Amino acid sequence: MKVSGGVETALHCCVVLTAAAEPVPAVRLAELHGVSATYLAKQLQALSRAQLVRSAQGKAGGYVLTRSPEEITVLDVVEAVEGPQPTFVCTEIRQRGPMAAPPEACTAPCAITRTMIAADRAWRAALREVTIADLGRMVGEDYEGDVLGQIGTWLATGSA
Repeated sequence: MKVSGGVETALHCCVVLTAAAEPVPAVRLAELHGVSATYLAKQLQALSRAQLVRSAQGKAGGYVLTRSPEEITVLDVVEAVEGPQPTFVCTEIRQRGPMAAPPEACTAPCAITRTMIAADRAWRAALREVTIADLGRMVGEDYEGDVLGQIGTWLATGSA
């Protein structure tokens, strides 16, 4: 399964929002991540529809998380961007071709479908176990110094 780049961008934005003291304008998030504002707007709209972020209006307008980062899972973000549909959809290929099985012989999922469904469930379970707060901690461990603090400063002042 291939997850879109929108998921990566949305996850990065959610982690960055944990470092911000004030709402972050979409244009600042786009600049920070080196993506177009139009592209980022699509990801922020998906996160907003899923009620993971909200837009704050006014002079200090921008985006904020709607819940604490401990309450938002990676799966929440993936499903906000990609949708909740399963990663595998059985098309009942065994009912086609010269050796097609009759529909009455295909009432239970085949081994391939069972395997793919199990893999999708395991993948979702793993993503459900990791929160945005966990990602923030892991990102912090990936760098020397307080990278999220530096990002927070850059968002507030324009320099790290």
